Amino acid sequence: MGGVVVIGAGQAGASLVARLRAGGCTERITLIGAEPQPPYQRPPLSKAYLLGDMEMSRLFLRPESFYADQDITLVTDSPVIAVDRAARVVIADGRELAYDTLVFCTGSAPRRLPAAIGGDLDGVCVVRTIADVDAMKPRFASGARVMIVGGGYIGLEAAAVASKLGLEVTLVEMSERILQRVAAPETSAYFRDLHRSHGVTILEGTGLGRLTGEGRVTGAELTDGTAREVDFVIAGIGIVPEIALAESCGLGIENGIRTDAFGRTDDPRIWAAGDCASFPHGGAQIRLESVGNAIDQADVVADNILGAGRAYEARPWFWSDQYDIKLQIAGLNAGYDRVVVRDGGAARSHWYYREGRLIALDAMNDPRGYMVGKRLIEAGRSAPPEVVADAASDLKPLLKA
Repeated sequence: MGGVVVIGAGQAGASLVARLRAGGCTERITLIGAEPQPPYQRPPLSKAYLLGDMEMSRLFLRPESFYADQDITLVTDSPVIAVDRAARVVIADGRELAYDTLVFCTGSAPRRLPAAIGGDLDGVCVVRTIADVDAMKPRFASGARVMIVGGGYIGLEAAAVASKLGLEVTLVEMSERILQRVAAPETSAYFRDLHRSHGVTILEGTGLGRLTGEGRVTGAELTDGTAREVDFVIAGIGIVPEIALAESCGLGIENGIRTDAFGRTDDPRIWAAGDCASFPHGGAQIRLESVGNAIDQADVVADNILGAGRAYEARPWFWSDQYDIKLQIAGLNAGYDRVVVRDGGAARSHWYYREGRLIALDAMNDPRGYMVGKRLIEAGRSAPPEVVADAASDLKPLLKA
């Protein structure tokens, strides 16, 4: 008997195997990871770990002893190269592992700058793994010139760390504003002002033409016709789901590894969870790239492997830390037609409405507003815009209305 094999030792994989065992699974459980470390948190990589405020061991989701104590076989440093669905075998690191149930928790990978524009030069970095950040750390010397390509949350977090460490930071964003894909203009403006107040140069509506240098990056030519000297570059241009292995063994792909509402793929013995998995929501197959989704979806899939038959109901939440600002996001703002600003000075939040109904919010150092808004959104309830806009109003009574 092969038991349960989970490919991918990230947040989703680690959560899933722990939930299986806690839920009474008596089968053999094997968790396979491509990296040499046990499962670890990724969000601190671009913040506390890069700053040097967190040791590697503190990144680990659980002590290494946990897996042995729970009779979970943890296999690290072993990329899976193939899955034979007919034989029900996973091939990794020259060995074959049989399975009765297989789960893809393969996560996502950073988009890289094309080699054709210098993306393969030494000094062009990405932020996704411990190895990525360890390779990058020595470059963060005070006075060094870094160019960050991409004005999403990863790019902005890297910019904040670089600024704190005394680097000369330039961030270029091809869209007309930073965070354009994920946030309202009000949130973009807030973070633009925040970064500029810390000395970061932000160039919006400006793309990267090409990187220059002999073997090592030394310059960047931009689409506005200007050129800048750089010591290194960080590409923060998004992530893509790791689907190659699933695709190669014939699983359905639709915006990720396609699953049903229960997390099962089109092979009844194979499931998927986390960044790599798409699931039905609002008439489409969507993916959520967040720690919260990885945990919640993995828990539901684990329960369903054990027979629960529980559909996954996404309750999206995200966060980002930049300088002394804690950004907390709840809900999905797709299709919003109004943004209500609640400006309490140090605490500020932006509330998204669609056809008069609250659907999402961005809260900057506003944990109270976030708590109320998140609970309302999850309950399918709204909040009167005039109450939200009055920063002196007490929002808690909205939870009882």
